[in-house]
Amino acid sequence: MKLAYWVRGDTNAFFGFGVNVLVNVLTLTGLCLAVIQMPAGNVFGVILPALGVALVAGNVYYTFLARRLAVRENRTDVTALPYGPSVPHMFIVIFVIMLPIYLTTKDPIAAWTAGIAWAFIIGVIVLIGAFVGPYIRRYTPRAALLGTLAGISITFISMNPAGNMWNYAWIALPVFGLLLIGLLTDVKLPFNFPIGLAALLVGTAIGWLGGAMSVPDVTSAARDIAFAFPHLEFGLLVDGLRDMAPLLATAIPLGVYNFTEAMTNVESAATAGDRYNLRSVLLADGAGAVIGSCLGSPFPPAVYVGHPGWKAAGGRTGYSMATGVVIALLCFFGLFGLLGAIFPTAAIVPILLYIGLLIGAQAFQATPRAHAAAVVAALIPNIASWATGQMDNALAAAGTSAAQVGTEALAGAGVVYDGLKTLGEGAILAGLVLGAIVAFIIDKRFWHAAVFSGAGAVLTFVGLIHAEKVQFNADGPVSLGYLFLTVVCVLFALTRPAPRVPEPDEASLEEPAPVA
Repeated sequence: MKLAYWVRGDTNAFFGFGVNVLVNVLTLTGLCLAVIQMPAGNVFGVILPALGVALVAGNVYYTFLARRLAVRENRTDVTALPYGPSVPHMFIVIFVIMLPIYLTTKDPIAAWTAGIAWAFIIGVIVLIGAFVGPYIRRYTPRAALLGTLAGISITFISMNPAGNMWNYAWIALPVFGLLLIGLLTDVKLPFNFPIGLAALLVGTAIGWLGGAMSVPDVTSAARDIAFAFPHLEFGLLVDGLRDMAPLLATAIPLGVYNFTEAMTNVESAATAGDRYNLRSVLLADGAGAVIGSCLGSPFPPAVYVGHPGWKAAGGRTGYSMATGVVIALLCFFGLFGLLGAIFPTAAIVPILLYIGLLIGAQAFQATPRAHAAAVVAALIPNIASWATGQMDNALAAAGTSAAQVGTEALAGAGVVYDGLKTLGEGAILAGLVLGAIVAFIIDKRFWHAAVFSGAGAVLTFVGLIHAEKVQFNADGPVSLGYLFLTVVCVLFALTRPAPRVPEPDEASLEEPAPVA
């Protein structure tokens, strides 16, 4: 079999996925400069080049995995897994790890070193997860895996872009329409022009003609262009690891989040027809975070949500490698400031909403119809986490907090803040547990439901879910609730009910996932 390195569909996927990663790198650049007040020299001269090395290495590796899978299965339609800086992590490391240190010390370098150490710890945890994650994936219902992934996609991936789109709907909606037509239908542009590029050019033209962009901003950004190649930053990493204990409270659950998210993304790819070895994926994700932190980047890269979207767009094995190389070159030459001044944000973010639509739909389409309630159950913790994050940000902007306003005052306004906060802590893992319990109860497999409910009690007790930090007896009442649910499931299991009979079309949906 002759396997091409580039097909026509790779062009569409490259512009779509490349724009996706471009948005994320532009976002983390702005967060470093505006929130942490880091010197531009450190951001453009160290952090972005370090991230560039991790991205090009990771995307080349995932291209290799895709080509190996294509040869093994004698197929030409294998799509490489997308890989880039993790979106939830970039916000968490900035606002949860780096910002409190910066506000206390007024030293952006101290905040930076803590972020680097945090990313390193995340990478180590994901490397450990490579050896336990495949077994979790094997025994967890697909509804739980895809449901919690859909929750992330609908909230953290889609809602912020949607808000930005409607701020500039006159730019964003034509772009969104072009993407939907080109990626969800068989309609092609004349000369088969790449729809992703066409959408970006149309949105940019509308933005400039409408006065949303500024020539002086472009001129100013052009002055910052300079080549920088990464180098080892062991000194910064060691400085950050000296005060490691406070970092573990978020690094441990976020490390678990990382390998859980990788599991759900691999499962998502499997439903689209590409069955990757989960252990290989997790080892690469962990290694990327470790390498990036050693070079000075506090932003762990990860396999992205959205493989089915790029597969539907025609992407195969070339788009991923091309994205990694191009983004790395942009990082090395410090071009992200210039790109942010040229392309309107509203012309870029619709691709993220497209991914949210696709992943949300897949969670229902690729699971048994009887498990629809389990998918919704897995969504809910992620929605709660996003909602409380929005509340916290709004209260902080008003110069206050939920604690200062008070639970009773919030409840009087119809805001169940404390309950939503508890539900949303460790959202992806909590969603997986809750979705699995519901799926197994629907199937009348009560022993399995009891196992996951017992796991929920243990995870809550140590603070990995439903708690603000990792510690023993992190939330006793919630742990007790899971234990009581375990007892209920065991009592029904003792009655030995006949399991639910699968519908005829479920065999292809619930295909068992291999461990290795």
